[in-house]
Amino acid sequence: MPDTESAAISREDVAHLADLARIDLDDAELDHLAPQLAVILESVAAIRGVAGDDVPPTSHPIPLTNVFREDVVRPSLTAEQALSGAPAVEDQRFSVPRILGEEQ
Repeated sequence: MPDTESAAISREDVAHLADLARIDLDDAELDHLAPQLAVILESVAAIRGVAGDDVPPTSHPIPLTNVFREDVVRPSLTAEQALSGAPAVEDQRFSVPRILGEEQ
């Protein structure tokens, strides 16, 4: 994929990204999305140019703190109880159908 400075993204780049994300796009969608993704890349490049080295990257304007409860061991189901209603079990685990194909 090209760098964000040129922000040029080809139809083939969009098709490759769609394939990686397992999104089936037809020819019209590929032609429609390529210019839109180019605009997004140009916008990201513009923002990257504005932020100076003295500005730390943040996701929120004010700091956030998560509140966690104390981790206390409590009685729970045994593996047999948890798996008792499962339609399929293998090696004391839920057995589910494979949803992803071969790794690319």
